[in-house]
Amino acid sequence: MVRSDDTGKFVLRVALGVLVLLHGISKLRGGGVGWIENMLSSHGVPGAVAYLVYVGEILAPVLLIAGIYTRLAGWIVAINMLFALWLVHTGRLWEIGKTGGWVLELEGMFLFGAIAIAFLGAGRFSVGGTGGRYN
Repeated sequence: MVRSDDTGKFVLRVALGVLVLLHGISKLRGGGVGWIENMLSSHGVPGAVAYLVYVGEILAPVLLIAGIYTRLAGWIVAINMLFALWLVHTGRLWEIGKTGGWVLELEGMFLFGAIAIAFLGAGRFSVGGTGGRYN
């Protein structure tokens, strides 16, 4: 049973890490976080905070994939997603798509997957192993 739990944690960690990392790479290749700076400034938040997107979409996903500081990385991705929902998707929170699903289901899966990882930890199949309070 333990092996099955650890395998599930591994699959969840790597899937979330890779999918969020692709968003971070896209930002690096596509011109950066200038548009995020503008959105933050319009909400009264210093524009420099936008650079934390790289922590939430590059550093934290790499930590998730490797299984290092996994719980902390999960919380960072979750906080990143909360900011994305607040800044970009607030107007669509209660919207249902043409196929009957929530229009923000990808963002929701990223958010709740990250929270699950933050509570579950890395599991055995990770660089950090099961030891330590952050794994």
